[in-house]
Amino acid sequence: MEKYFQYGETEIEHLKKVDKRLAEVIDKVGRVKRKIIPDLFSALVNSIIGQQISTKAHRTIWERMKQRLNDISPTVVNDLSLDELQKFGITFKKAVYIQSMTRKIVSGEFNIQELETMSDEEICTKLSELDGIGTWTAEMLMIHSMQRPNILSYGDLAIIRGLRMIYHHQTIDKAKFERYKKRYSPYASIASLYIWAVAGGAIENMKDYKPKIKTSNGKRRKD
Repeated sequence: MEKYFQYGETEIEHLKKVDKRLAEVIDKVGRVKRKIIPDLFSALVNSIIGQQISTKAHRTIWERMKQRLNDISPTVVNDLSLDELQKFGITFKKAVYIQSMTRKIVSGEFNIQELETMSDEEICTKLSELDGIGTWTAEMLMIHSMQRPNILSYGDLAIIRGLRMIYHHQTIDKAKFERYKKRYSPYASIASLYIWAVAGGAIENMKDYKPKIKTSNGKRRKD
């Protein structure tokens, strides 16, 4: 059975109260059903797969992996070679990251369940001990597995695009980003669900205000 990020009227009413534009988005989009993966190991594998690829490619690889393995657990993944991991469509580098992480978890060197008792900042620090895991991957795990309520990812291109679209900004620098995160707090994760929806085209006629740049042939493109 599919599971989704859980939120309710308390979070919605707070966000609508503190931000009029986001309130309009919430009313137009309605309830967002964002899939989650409660198992921390499976979710971490999923987040590594999703690094720097399109949502469509990410989904395709993940579904292929689920169908072939059935159980994406440390024991099962630990039995796979790098070549077998790559056959799912994963790059060699990501296969190395997944293999390294899995071996550390199986050996007991890394206790993934300890993450449940840590703060958001501690989780980012702890996960950075693993090869190939940075802030974005940790943030995706906290939203899509742990359902932490106050995550807004500066490293997520769709979040940045959605913010530009909602607030009509040409750019989102760190200072602007932090202002929005502070405004949404303590429910930035729920704001993220709606910002992702906007970036994905959930509201017709909303455009990205990122400036276009002239190419060498004189045509204009978005950088």
